[in-house]
Amino acid sequence: MAHSNDYVVAIDLGTTKVVTMVGKMNSNGKLQVVGLSTAESTGIKRGMIQNIEETVKAIQKTVDDVKKQVGLEFHSAYVGIAGQHIRSIKNSNYLNFDTDDREISQDDIDRLVKDMNLTPVDAGETILHVLPLEFFVDKEPVDNNRPVGMMGRRLDANFHIVIGKTSSAKHIEKCVNRVGLSVADLILEPLASAEAVLTDDEREAGVALIDIGGGTTDLAIYYEGNIRHTAVIPFGGNVITQDIKEGCSILLKQADQLKEIYGIALSDIAPDNKIITIPGISGREPKEISVKNLAGIIQARMEEILDFVLYEINLSGYAEKLSAGVVITGGGALLKHLSHLIKFKSGYDVRLGFPSEKLSSDSLEKYNHPQLSTALGLALIGLERQTATPVQDDAKQQNATEPSVDKEFSEVHEKKGSKFNAIKQMISGLFEETDSEM
Repeated sequence: MAHSNDYVVAIDLGTTKVVTMVGKMNSNGKLQVVGLSTAESTGIKRGMIQNIEETVKAIQKTVDDVKKQVGLEFHSAYVGIAGQHIRSIKNSNYLNFDTDDREISQDDIDRLVKDMNLTPVDAGETILHVLPLEFFVDKEPVDNNRPVGMMGRRLDANFHIVIGKTSSAKHIEKCVNRVGLSVADLILEPLASAEAVLTDDEREAGVALIDIGGGTTDLAIYYEGNIRHTAVIPFGGNVITQDIKEGCSILLKQADQLKEIYGIALSDIAPDNKIITIPGISGREPKEISVKNLAGIIQARMEEILDFVLYEINLSGYAEKLSAGVVITGGGALLKHLSHLIKFKSGYDVRLGFPSEKLSSDSLEKYNHPQLSTALGLALIGLERQTATPVQDDAKQQNATEPSVDKEFSEVHEKKGSKFNAIKQMISGLFEETDSEM
């Protein structure tokens, strides 16, 4: 039987698509994708759920698809969260001990983190992540941020705290619950993308991850191995598509195709004499669009988005410490010559981020794409957290009269009259959608 900690479910709720992925860690410590499904996202705008019903339909479709692919029933998922409501702050905390030879334990670290989760935030906001930055023992910095086992009278810590709107988190939870799943954890999407595409060396040297999605552009800055700054900019690839639609007076779907096939982020290197013919609307005369003009529209909007990104990088205080430069990922990162534009605007070295180093060999060919970075990162973080959580006896997790809802998976058996069929019938009730949850 499949063990509950062997597999993980990740759901990426994007503005253009919803992705549900099932994965497991292979013997080499790489992520093996065993099921993946995508659906068009029509209920999410700029990373925030605007239509519950449409979002539920998209999630339901992808969840049903992956269940068929892997032959497993699952109960919870790690889900990404983004949107312009996301903000971050820095805070610090400390513990004083009775003696100088007091050995610092993991419980002390957990106590500091727990206290940081009580940090006051504005009404209608909730703390999503408390991420340690640095530790100090008796005012001395701790190498590799590993104070456990050291001895001292005082432990100090600095934290990066990610905050989001409570309503946005509740909307995500409601949509996931409507398809019969619970939210194992909400994870900030740029942190997930970073987990999928950044190397340890880049995090140590200093790097800015830019994840360009359909509705938002997410930023995560790392230095000396730790997260230093996060931001979500409420503009992405969709505003570029909208500009092309309006600038060329064509349909939105035509604008999207133009961007994907002929789009160039630098107008200076676009050919002067190349013309694209677009069919006219409802039998009207075809339109002729210059690739040079198309590139000009794209570059203008892309530069505006980059101005917001560079502002956040400067705001972080780490603009001069990014030795590894910039890594771009997400579907928008596939725009031709975008890396050249970013290097021209910022002066940083730029590379396109693929999740290749984290994927198993049998998953590389099919799933090694920047647009899947967030979903893959969610799965990687989920597996890491599941592995770090000790598995308890079933008797401790459930009452004798009801099935466990904490197990991530239960294998589908078709043996008539077996005990597995009885259990399956009980568990199937957990997945029935009820109108009362609306």
